[in-house]
Amino acid sequence: DQPHLSDAQAMVEFENGNFKFTFPNPKNVSEFSMTLFKGREKKEICALHLSKESVIPKSNVTYCQTQNSSSSTTFILKNLERKHNDFYTYCLEIFLPPPYIDCCLKETYLYIQDKEDCFSLGLMSCIIISLIIFAISCVCCVAACCLRNKNQKCESNSHEYNSEYMPMAAVNAAKKPRI
Repeated sequence: DQPHLSDAQAMVEFENGNFKFTFPNPKNVSEFSMTLFKGREKKEICALHLSKESVIPKSNVTYCQTQNSSSSTTFILKNLERKHNDFYTYCLEIFLPPPYIDCCLKETYLYIQDKEDCFSLGLMSCIIISLIIFAISCVCCVAACCLRNKNQKCESNSHEYNSEYMPMAAVNAAKKPRI
């Protein structure tokens, strides 16, 4: 049996804030390594070496973990931030049986939007809008109170008897005859 690279595509999932990249294991192979590289310079961040005797995970960063089953290898990227935006390349090396095969299976670009930035921008705009509405409401209330007080002063002045607004003289009540 010759080593066979599965034609099945790698599966990329986003679940609970984590990216999962699952690759089918090569068929009829007793020893291989699957490696995840980051960036154009292909810096190794995570790897899994599988042989008949053992499964050896390796991670050079805290945000990458590996999982292996009899049919697939999965790289899990956790707690990603904007600084993790980059190209990720997945390579397979087959050691046994010969011949040695080294190939890159897939390259994917990940874009991660910072949660804090989105939240703080949304929260900040909400606070600013609320403060503007509050300030406008305060100005309207103060203006209404001033106008109301001014109108009350004018009305109280217009009720004075014998004022220039009431040209008629005050009239004494009719006197009752005394007996």
